[in-house]
Amino acid sequence: MNRRVLVAGALAGCTVMAAGGAMAAGWWTPWAAGELAGVDVSSHQGLIDWRALASDGVRFAYIKATEGGDYVDPTFAQNWTGARDAGLPRGAYHYFTLCRTGREQAAHFIATVPREAGMLPPAVDMEHKGPCRRGPTMPDSVVVSEMQAFLSRLEAHYGVRPILYTTREFHDAHLTELRGERFWLRSLFAPPNFRQDDWVIWQHHNNARKRGVATPIDLNAFRGDEAALQRFALQPEAGT
Repeated sequence: MNRRVLVAGALAGCTVMAAGGAMAAGWWTPWAAGELAGVDVSSHQGLIDWRALASDGVRFAYIKATEGGDYVDPTFAQNWTGARDAGLPRGAYHYFTLCRTGREQAAHFIATVPREAGMLPPAVDMEHKGPCRRGPTMPDSVVVSEMQAFLSRLEAHYGVRPILYTTREFHDAHLTELRGERFWLRSLFAPPNFRQDDWVIWQHHNNARKRGVATPIDLNAFRGDEAALQRFALQPEAGT
C-alpha cells in the first residue's frame, strides 16, 4: 500500500469517526431542512440544568409525567418548573399501558399535570405490548377505543387534542386504521416511512449528548418553524 492510499485511508477513517462523533453529540440533525430541535426527558436523565440545555440549540421539551394508573415520574415537577424557567415551551407525556383503562389513566394524568397557558399539547406514549405484572392485559380489540377514551378526556380538560407517540411496531400492530390524529414518530436516523402526512414531531436520536444533562438524551424535530411551534403551543389560560 503506497503513501497516497494510506493518507486516503486515514482521511476516510477520520471522516467516519467525525460523523460518528457528530451523531453521538446530537449534531447529525434534520433541522437544516427547517425543523426545530427538541428533547424528551424523564427520571432517567437525572438532575437537569435546564438553562444550559436550552442554550444548546434546544427549542422545546417533552417531560414524562405519568405511567399507567398510578405512577408519577419523580422528576416531573422539578423538570416542569425548570423548563419553564429556562424559557422552553414544554409539554407533558403519559406512558400508556395495556393494564388500566383509558379513563383511569386519563384521570391520573389530569391529577398530575397542571393546565397552563403556553404548554404544548399533552402526548401519549403508545409503544408497550408486553404483559401486565398485575391483572390482565387489555385485548387488542379494545386498545384503540381505550386510547381514544384517554385522548378525549384530556382534550376536554386541556382544550387541545393530545398527540400520539409511537413506534413502527406498535403502530402496525394496533393503529393502522386510526385517522385524524397527529403523531410523534420514533424513527432513528432516517425520516419516518409511515404516517408521513400526519407526523408533527420526529424522534430521530436516542443517544445524544447535550449540555446540562449527564446522561444520553433523546432528540426530536418539530415539523415547522418558530411561528408554527408557537401556534402548536397555544393554550387557553389556566382555569378557563
